[in-house]
Amino acid sequence: MPLKRTSAATARAATAAARADVAVAAAAPMTAAIVKQLIEGRVSTALANHETLRNSTNGHGNGSHNSGTGTRGITRTPRKCTYKDFLNCQPLTFKGTEGVVVLAQWFEKIESVFHISNCALENQVKFTTCTFLGNAITWWNSHMKTVTQDVAYAMDWKTLKKMMTIKYCPRGEIKKLEIELWNLKVKV
Repeated sequence: MPLKRTSAATARAATAAARADVAVAAAAPMTAAIVKQLIEGRVSTALANHETLRNSTNGHGNGSHNSGTGTRGITRTPRKCTYKDFLNCQPLTFKGTEGVVVLAQWFEKIESVFHISNCALENQVKFTTCTFLGNAITWWNSHMKTVTQDVAYAMDWKTLKKMMTIKYCPRGEIKKLEIELWNLKVKV
């Protein structure tokens, strides 16, 4: 498949290379060394053309790789995540009664869902709090009463994560897990 030429100068260079190839082929008998040299020259030219095309902005300053033919390269912008997209990634629910380990696993799963669904930063808290059940939704609703809804949903994910860690990972619970870990014995 021939490469697209990005400018007249590139086209002239390719034509000159082709003429040189023909001149070399006509001047000497075709040997394996000459064929190899011709191939290497053409590959080098093709790679240079490809690199030029890849790095060029063609005077437009936007990197659209417009070849001057009036058609632009396809630039895809990621689709904004909707609540349905978020739910399609099957986020885990959080009840607030499971403990420190489950909370850490829930954080990891929700962050994975953010990545997969391409969830916008401004929607992360809003979508996440919809996965709360039981004690967690009661805690969140009581927080919503202390601040306005706009303020609550304007917080970022790190702030919500920190609030949940303070609420659901009390220092005594973490200390108990540390002691349990230190006291583990290997059963033989």
